[in-house]
Amino acid sequence: MFEQLSGKLSGVFEGLSKRGALSEADVTEAMREVRLAMLDADVALPVVREFVSQVRERAVGHEVLDSISPGQAVAKIVNDALIAALGGAGAVPLNLEAVPPVPVLMVGLQGSGKTTTSGKIALRLATRERKRVLLASLDTQRPAAQLQLAQLADQAGLRAQGLVVSLPIVAGQGPVEIARRALDVGRREGYDVVILDTAGRLSIDEALMAEVAEVRKVAQPAETLLVVDAMTGQDAVNTAKAFNEAVGITGVVMSRMDGDARGGAALSMRAITGAPIKLTGSGEKLDALEEFHPERVAGRILGLGDIAGLVERASDTLDQEESERVARKMMAGKFDLDDYASQIRQIGKMGSISSILNMLPGMGKLTQALGGKELDTSILTRHQAIISSMTSKERKTPDIIKASRKKRIAAGSGTTVQDVNKLLKQFDDMSTMMKRINKMGLKGLMRGGGMQGLMQQMQRGPGGPGGGQPPFG
Repeated sequence: MFEQLSGKLSGVFEGLSKRGALSEADVTEAMREVRLAMLDADVALPVVREFVSQVRERAVGHEVLDSISPGQAVAKIVNDALIAALGGAGAVPLNLEAVPPVPVLMVGLQGSGKTTTSGKIALRLATRERKRVLLASLDTQRPAAQLQLAQLADQAGLRAQGLVVSLPIVAGQGPVEIARRALDVGRREGYDVVILDTAGRLSIDEALMAEVAEVRKVAQPAETLLVVDAMTGQDAVNTAKAFNEAVGITGVVMSRMDGDARGGAALSMRAITGAPIKLTGSGEKLDALEEFHPERVAGRILGLGDIAGLVERASDTLDQEESERVARKMMAGKFDLDDYASQIRQIGKMGSISSILNMLPGMGKLTQALGGKELDTSILTRHQAIISSMTSKERKTPDIIKASRKKRIAAGSGTTVQDVNKLLKQFDDMSTMMKRINKMGLKGLMRGGGMQGLMQQMQRGPGGPGGGQPPFG
């Protein structure tokens, strides 16, 4: 998401930085490009007008036109305006400051990911804050909707601990009756939070709004969270406006933020509804839910990356002890194929390679060059298969793997002997680099062309002089 907008804005700032001193006419032309880029990204017209007006007003001031780096000054102003448009610096947490059980009302159209998001929030509250969460489906319209929520509670894997439980289904009850029963069970059985998953419709209608309003009146929720599909663009903004006017919302959860939507809905949501985006979902896995940080999203849009977000993702998904163990072995020059396989599994937990690249500063152009396509990580899967087909002794001491062993490993992993040779060559090159670092030390590596030689070796890859294949693939 945001790749197209990011690419166009980067082009505008590059053009400004090449001009040196800026005139008011230069700023006006740049703002015209910014306006077109935002409209093309599906940002709501009123939001675009306000955004461009604010940026232009500041950009024609003396602090920019007389600046040593006017292009960077304009970029800073745009960054600040983006953060403001997205809701201001800092994530807005869920409001759970109420007498337990705290009611959280989930609303949205059918297909927006509302039920899955309910499960994700329950898992997040249970694992991060040790809250006991009761999930209740109020959707009596969609076949098996209540069963789906029960299955999500089971998938969370916390039912046995009593942390995430779904309300038992009682045939014939309506949404308001289910809401009353859920809150009653929550009080009697000591739950901290009750998540009420309301029914959706394919489109907004009076019956839907009346039903949600009635449930809201009974539940008196601390949070009314609207789930919108980021992929629907401007339609998501229209949906948010309609729900906010009809029942009032306290926050927005944007699902499918890992898609290829143009991002305009996220930029428009706060200005149109006044409600902050609190959480974002990416993917179907129950742990794929993140807090929304406007300053980090603005950084991604402007190609500044999101290192803080990457560190958080790593701490949430990676096995810290395992990572430290492998790192110690690498620095000691004792890295083996078991350790390499462990690192491949850790990379897989981090999500798609493209999403990781988008969080690194300066990687925007690389992801743009991919044209929205995901990087081919099949080689990592192939390496895992090859290593799994080896004996324990072969993984510990790869030097013993000769012709007959290679044929057996290739046959067992569904690959070729050439694939096995490539893996062994890449692993050997990596081991050589690690031993070199260990022998010379980081300071020694920096002296005498050590680092330069190391970088040259990495650029050449296992193909030897002239290249042929980059490291690890």
